[in-house]
Amino acid sequence: QVQLVESGGGLVQAGASLRLSCAASARTATINHMGWFRQVPGKERVFVAAISRFGPNTRYADSVKGRFTISRDNAKTVIYLQMNTLTPEDTATYYCAASRYSGTLSSIRGTYDYWGQGTQVTVSS
Repeated sequence: QVQLVESGGGLVQAGASLRLSCAASARTATINHMGWFRQVPGKERVFVAAISRFGPNTRYADSVKGRFTISRDNAKTVIYLQMNTLTPEDTATYYCAASRYSGTLSSIRGTYDYWGQGTQVTVSS
């Protein structure tokens, strides 16, 4: 199985920034896309951002476009989510995901094959 480990979450004030990291290990040769989803209690897990593992293509949810930036390490096994101008609406558990799909970047959680345990981001006002 592909193993995904997130880090970088925490408690910050509105307007602050955080950078989340996700490291992939074990059978990473099968991964083509990686991304971030978030979930709050009582709601579905929703798409945040995605990036091609071997190329520059990225995709963002409208709610974070212009504020969040997804990127990858040169080793192609680590992705980051730079989160700027955070608001209380960004409070959620953030999950790293990896996909074997090699086509168009997807925002549907069912197209991702592997998931991390999640890291909590809390933004106070």
